[in-house]
Amino acid sequence: MIHSGVNRATAILHPGAVYQGKVLNTTIVRLVTPQVDNMEAKIREAEEKMGIKAGDGISVTYERNSEVMGQMLGLVLVAAVLLGLFRMGGAMSKNVRTQMGGANNPFSKMGKADFTLIDPLIRRGKGTKFADVAGLKEPKVEVLEFVDCLKNPAKYMELGAKPPKGAILFGPPGCGKTMLAKAVANEANVPFLSMNGSEFIEMIGGLGASRVRNLFAEARKRAPSIIYIDEIDAIGKQRNEGQGAGMGNQEGDQTLNQLLVEMDGMGSTSNVILLASTNRADVLDKALLRPGRFDRHITIDLPTMIERKEILEKHLETVVLEHDKTRYSQRLATLTPGFSGADLANLVNEAALHAARDLQEKIKDINLEYAIERVTAGPEKKTRMVSPHERTIVAYHESGHALVGWMLEHTDALLKVTIIPRTSAALGFAQYTPVDKKLFSPEDMMDRMCMALGGRVAESLTFNKITTGAQNDLEKVTKMAYSQIRDFGFNEKVGLVSFEMTQGKKPYSKRLHATMDMEAKQMIAQAYKLTEKVLQDNQDKLEILAQKLLEVETLNYEDVEALLGPPPFGKKNLFSPIDYEQGLNQQSKLAEEGQGMGSGTG
Repeated sequence: MIHSGVNRATAILHPGAVYQGKVLNTTIVRLVTPQVDNMEAKIREAEEKMGIKAGDGISVTYERNSEVMGQMLGLVLVAAVLLGLFRMGGAMSKNVRTQMGGANNPFSKMGKADFTLIDPLIRRGKGTKFADVAGLKEPKVEVLEFVDCLKNPAKYMELGAKPPKGAILFGPPGCGKTMLAKAVANEANVPFLSMNGSEFIEMIGGLGASRVRNLFAEARKRAPSIIYIDEIDAIGKQRNEGQGAGMGNQEGDQTLNQLLVEMDGMGSTSNVILLASTNRADVLDKALLRPGRFDRHITIDLPTMIERKEILEKHLETVVLEHDKTRYSQRLATLTPGFSGADLANLVNEAALHAARDLQEKIKDINLEYAIERVTAGPEKKTRMVSPHERTIVAYHESGHALVGWMLEHTDALLKVTIIPRTSAALGFAQYTPVDKKLFSPEDMMDRMCMALGGRVAESLTFNKITTGAQNDLEKVTKMAYSQIRDFGFNEKVGLVSFEMTQGKKPYSKRLHATMDMEAKQMIAQAYKLTEKVLQDNQDKLEILAQKLLEVETLNYEDVEALLGPPPFGKKNLFSPIDYEQGLNQQSKLAEEGQGMGSGTG
């Protein structure tokens, strides 16, 4: 019998068998050969030589058990290795789970909301109060109602009134939205859980929704409570509609969906109030803003003059003044329309820094005036070199602005004109005090266009050439002209129409667009001719004003009145000035108008 493996064979022989001329006494012969399959042929050949007849020879049986056993052994070894790895992996995963459950492991907090908790029992009497929030009278009344619902729910339940589920604060940056929320946190006398909208979103899918669930779960444990989400537009943007497969399951959409469910879903509760704030109300999803989720929409606008006075007095309390704060607050309030609460705080701080720089013991009027100029026009650039010729051009340019504003009826009073360069790339500016009004007539708009063109016309009349200094003025004039034609219906040819530009698309025909362009050019040309006539009729006053400006560099209202006499249409009201450099954007707000400051020279 021959057992054949890969490269060897075992022969079991009868006693007395002859192999290679020798009589073998053993019954087992192990042969090693690279070709086991030819072994039987060799045996038959040997039997034939020995005279053994066919059929009487030894029988040969092939058994490949060695290969099968080898393969089986290999499989057993592989299975043993896999089993060992599996057991080892199970032990490791158990160890990892144990470690992740630890308090110091960051992975255990990935799905948890990392909120800031303000507990009234711990911080009683500390932090910002409603009395510390100056202005914002109407928003404070709205927010106080939420606080009262949590403090005294019985009187509302008796009338069958349901407490509001949420309030959202809208408004431009720096108007006090977050400060008002801090006041709520310290006076509501209930737990206050605060998070920023960006803290919910992560690259790992599902974490945002998990954190929303965790935040509301923590709030319900502490109910009644308030949740505050600052900059909610980070998670409340409009969801994708009509997109391809997979686009609707983005992380932001999942987070928003979870927030909608928590606010007003099957498992929502009424003893948790959500307070949020944003300055981008236009991007929020409609489902988020509907009643039942955010019942109250509280708009916080830029402060009025009375509110600015209150805010300034709060900030002036923290600095050392030469006189009482009431002496400064009223004047500063009238000089800073359009300023937010943050701008007013920065104004007072700039005045204090200027006084400290000059080694003063107290803050004076000059420091506050410097602060206004710095905030509106930028600091003086004393090291900037201007050639005598350029300095002369700047003087006539700014004098042109000042003189036109002085002579026309519907223009604003001059506050200050200077040819000192500013770091905002302006070589000079003329600051006016526009009346705080909301309604403008076509005559008002025309006179303001003339005032903006005063610098360019003065250059042309004096030097018989023009410069690039009027670029900023021309931009303002162009906006005012198109706003009258396209938005306010002041043009007879175009008619009583008003168009809203949506994403840069013009909602009117090309023919009407060409008509608007032509009418705008004619309106600007009319304003230019009127400005030219005013300066030609008063060229001697332009010369006096420019030469004096070259001598002293800065003139105020009293200086101009001493040089030119009183304004022909009566004394100008020194009321509600605003930086003309910021420009008059009539497309958005009629009340915003600024200083006659051109980029470059004017």
